[in-house]
Amino acid sequence: MMKRFNFNAATKAMLGAGLLSLLLAGCGGSDGKDGEDGKPGVVGVNIDTTPTLKASFTNATIDAGKVTVDFTLENANGVAVLGLNKTHDIRFGIAQLTHVTEATDDPAKPADRGYQWQAYINAKKEPGTAPSGVDNLNPSAQFQANVEAAAKCDTCLVDHGDGNYSYTYQANIANVTEPLAITYSAEATQRATLELELPQLAANAHFDWQPSTGKTEGIQTRNVVSITACYTCHQPESLALHGGRRVDIENCASCHTATSGDPESGNSIEFTYMIHAIHKGGERHTFDETGAEVPAPYKIVGYGGKVIDYGKVGFPLKPAADCAACHVEGAGAPANADLFKADLSNQACIGCHTEKPSAHHSSSDCVACHNATEPYNGTGSAAKRHGDVLKAYTETKAMGIKFTNVGVNDTGKITFDVQVVDKEGNAIDKAFVNQSSRVVVAWDSDKDYPSYADASYSNRRIALSEGTYNEANKTYSLTGTKFSLPADANGKTFELWSTLEVCFNNGGYGVADVAMTDCTADSVSKVAVKQAPYHFVWKDTGVDSTAKAATRRDIIDATKCQGCHNQEIHHYDNGVNCQTCHTSDKTLKNDANYPGGKIPTSFAWKAHEREGHYLKYAGVQSGTVLKTDCATCHTVDKANVITGITLGRQPDRTWRYGDINNNGADIWVSSDAGACLSCHQKYLTDATKSHIETNGGILNGSSAADVQTRASESCATCHTPAQLSKVHGN
Repeated sequence: MMKRFNFNAATKAMLGAGLLSLLLAGCGGSDGKDGEDGKPGVVGVNIDTTPTLKASFTNATIDAGKVTVDFTLENANGVAVLGLNKTHDIRFGIAQLTHVTEATDDPAKPADRGYQWQAYINAKKEPGTAPSGVDNLNPSAQFQANVEAAAKCDTCLVDHGDGNYSYTYQANIANVTEPLAITYSAEATQRATLELELPQLAANAHFDWQPSTGKTEGIQTRNVVSITACYTCHQPESLALHGGRRVDIENCASCHTATSGDPESGNSIEFTYMIHAIHKGGERHTFDETGAEVPAPYKIVGYGGKVIDYGKVGFPLKPAADCAACHVEGAGAPANADLFKADLSNQACIGCHTEKPSAHHSSSDCVACHNATEPYNGTGSAAKRHGDVLKAYTETKAMGIKFTNVGVNDTGKITFDVQVVDKEGNAIDKAFVNQSSRVVVAWDSDKDYPSYADASYSNRRIALSEGTYNEANKTYSLTGTKFSLPADANGKTFELWSTLEVCFNNGGYGVADVAMTDCTADSVSKVAVKQAPYHFVWKDTGVDSTAKAATRRDIIDATKCQGCHNQEIHHYDNGVNCQTCHTSDKTLKNDANYPGGKIPTSFAWKAHEREGHYLKYAGVQSGTVLKTDCATCHTVDKANVITGITLGRQPDRTWRYGDINNNGADIWVSSDAGACLSCHQKYLTDATKSHIETNGGILNGSSAADVQTRASESCATCHTPAQLSKVHGN
């Protein structure tokens, strides 16, 4: 009988090792094969430290109403971003693009309202405590579209370990009945949205697809405006809303739905309505029961009961809202850029014009009459009505101003002839030209224009009515009788800048064609002909035809000004040439609202400090325009460095300011310091004043000559254009 042996654990281990050695030895050593190489590790950066982040959806599926999306996270270099988990602030939205119709008096002809986003995730919000002392608030319970947080689900977010992630929604979109019933359709376009906010940055993404086919292309869309159009006036960081977490316009549009409102104000926050109402600004009005016009600025009550009054918005609408300012068509435009011409949305009309755009309207169904297919007698579509207002401006863009015969008369005064010409170059008859409109003469236009002391702008402007008119060739002959040419005129660059205007009719209820009209007729529009100034070099008694006029450095980008201001900036609306009149030493103006009671009238001060421009602190204070970003108006290079600001460039220039501590008494300021004061005068500390004066700046000059004698600025030693751009937010 075989004996049994009992081995303890240590003995077993030793025997096992010995047996393994014998087996290996039996293989002869050299016959063994190397194991396969392991898979390379994932190359990536940690989500908590990455300074850049891009989120992109890659797929979406719906199974019995449960939505699952796949997405990737990468940095700016395309490297995977790793480590996302539910504790990070990531949220998801889901919406459906639905064809909406509304019942009308004729059951057989429902009104087509086009395709609109309907969010599946909604909440009913009761109003909080309404702020006191604020008018036009109508608190009421409102629905609001919402998103869901991944943090509320332990298993919804899946990390695949390589920068790829999946998320399954908590909401089941096939069974949405509360608080709003949304009927899911696999044929309809669905949109998934993502918003991820980290301490150092935020990222958004969206994904549109048709569940029945899985298509992402060739499906119904509603992409109307590109956010790049918004960046004409806004900076990207200023449109990071809701605490900075929401940055993409597609996410905004699918959350600000037609059923969403602000409970404290009672106002709709539907995207179309809200955007139009905001940008109507202080010109938004309605009518009371007597038919009297009353202001109706759009207001929202934000977190903590803060009232944001968009009546302070300075987006100029003169002469009317130009739809093309935001609704940009053409190459690179969104798929539905022309949707504003479809006449489907009353919300767009009411957003600007309010529920009763005039005392004569009994209905807020604007597009029932204002449409392109079946307009009511005497009306036109919204695009036509807006276009009619702007047609005169379109017409004058094709016109021109022609200067000839520049010279001097016997008394040494400048003389010249001028014609207003049509697009074929033919002179326009006197009857259609505003005789009160003017030509402005300037010199040193390549620098900073004549000093106010040498020749004020009011003396350098010459009205057509002050000259003589030749009926035969339709030419005006003008003479600058109120100012003298500079003694050293030879070699200087001169400028003749036209503010001449042509008259047009205003159209009207009958949608009359807009055309040139006799200026003596009632209710005419006077529109400046857009024409660049005529520059030339002076020699002896007129133009030096052999010399090339010097050009002023690029300081502001005029297209940026027009992008916000539309056709009418303030006055003299031939482009942006304000500095030819508003020189640095122009006189002060009384204004009790400004410290000291007097304000400068230089162009730099108006552009930097005046209401409507200094918006971060003096405007609506919504945070949507950061006016410290110089690139909003100034020219920049490819590195976004301001190209027109060079300190030390013009040491003889002086600025006139009012002493804010001495009843506005005139004080004269040196060149670079004066440029800084156009923003910072009210906020100068004693330390800053000392720094400026220590480095040769003058803040308390008694005259221009006093400043020019004492100033010795060295600001340019440290303050380079790149450094100035950076410190001002570029």
